[in-house]
Amino acid sequence: MPNLKVEFKNNICQAVVNRPEKHNAVNFEVIEALEDLIGRIEKDEETRCLILKGAGSQSFISGGDLREFHTLKKAEDAKPMAQRMVSLLTRIEKLPCWTIASINGAAYGGGCEIMLAFDFRIASFDAVFGFTQSKFYLPPGWGGLTRLVERVGRSTALRWLGAAKVVNAKEALRYNLVDRLTDPKKLSGESWEWAEQLTRNDRAFIKNLKEQALQLAHARWKAIESELDSFAKFWESDLHHKRVQKFLDRKED
Repeated sequence: MPNLKVEFKNNICQAVVNRPEKHNAVNFEVIEALEDLIGRIEKDEETRCLILKGAGSQSFISGGDLREFHTLKKAEDAKPMAQRMVSLLTRIEKLPCWTIASINGAAYGGGCEIMLAFDFRIASFDAVFGFTQSKFYLPPGWGGLTRLVERVGRSTALRWLGAAKVVNAKEALRYNLVDRLTDPKKLSGESWEWAEQLTRNDRAFIKNLKEQALQLAHARWKAIESELDSFAKFWESDLHHKRVQKFLDRKED
């Protein structure tokens, strides 16, 4: 089975991260598949909206695949992985089409960072959002700190990240982390209906709106890039590796 299932229909692309047995965690194969898809959408003038969701009903994206990424021990090994994700999410944010994160379950760590790069977020009532990087002695490294501050404000972002907060769907809506909530059974249909509403104008119009909205974003791009250095620094720390190993050992019990 492919790690990323993709469907194009009526000017809309729906992509599904397809690793339900791993809670749809992002590994190198998923990164490569997403890079290929974004490259295709960048060139495809017919696509006016991208919807991203996770397979199954339990998880949107649970973050990076700790078991696979744990093999990266040094900063110089971890930084290229994080750089790929920063570049990928920047490309998603700059796509000349609309993007919707359709959050069908739990989003943890990097999963929250991914959804924050999308234009809009719709979530099921039972979705949860875990800003749990600090449990592993790790700050966000994919641009998630900058984007989270933009969405919920500095104080709330720091409080959530400092306490490894897990936020329920109602709280996420109240703090503007997501735009809409719906019944889990209606999520796919409402995500598609929203995409159809957004795609009444062509790519030239959509591109113009998005570029105008990002005109003042020069400083934020630098802030997103700067997250890489602190991420890599904490990644190679002994405390980070010990906490990840403890988590993996517990998963095997």
